[in-house]
Amino acid sequence: MVVCQVAAQNPSSSAPESKAPAQKINPDPISRITIEVTGGEKDSPVENASVYFKYIEEHKIKKNKTMELNVKTNRDGVAHVPDAPLGRVLIQVLAEGWKSYGRWFDITDPKQTIKVHLERPPKWY
Repeated sequence: MVVCQVAAQNPSSSAPESKAPAQKINPDPISRITIEVTGGEKDSPVENASVYFKYIEEHKIKKNKTMELNVKTNRDGVAHVPDAPLGRVLIQVLAEGWKSYGRWFDITDPKQTIKVHLERPPKWY
């Protein structure tokens, strides 16, 4: 009769440390543009506004491609565009009860903050 002990089932042996899968968390992303949307005379933050971020992705061989990202503002009127390219971009802001806004910007800093001020539409009589 042969007696065989398995080390993994032996309670006195030290259990190997379980290693969680390493997640790649990049503390310094390539580019993150912050857009702050305010409105009215009191500069109150505009919540849930649609921010369209449009740019042209240039290719040397293929035809240039127009790219568009859509983000929403939070309670503080702030929207973040992750991995935004540097260069010329069109930023359009649409919010219910406010006039639409659109303007071309030159993004030069990877951590740039853009302030947008919305106005109320004129009264219709």
